[in-house]
Amino acid sequence: MKIPVIEPGNCIQCEVCSTVCPSVFHLNDLGFVEIIEMQQYPENEIDLAIQNCPKDCLSWSEHSSI
Repeated sequence: MKIPVIEPGNCIQCEVCSTVCPSVFHLNDLGFVEIIEMQQYPENEIDLAIQNCPKDCLSWSEHSSI
């Protein structure tokens, strides 16, 4: 299964991801982006967030379910 990942050290908290895909990306109370755990992620919306991230800190990872 493909899951979105974020490199928090590169994130500048611009909120592009949470604006483009609020069902997956959420800015927590400390100002850091969190990824909401889901059974299946909306690939088109996440792809758009990845494309628009100014620091290229979003990507996909293959995760095998056990």
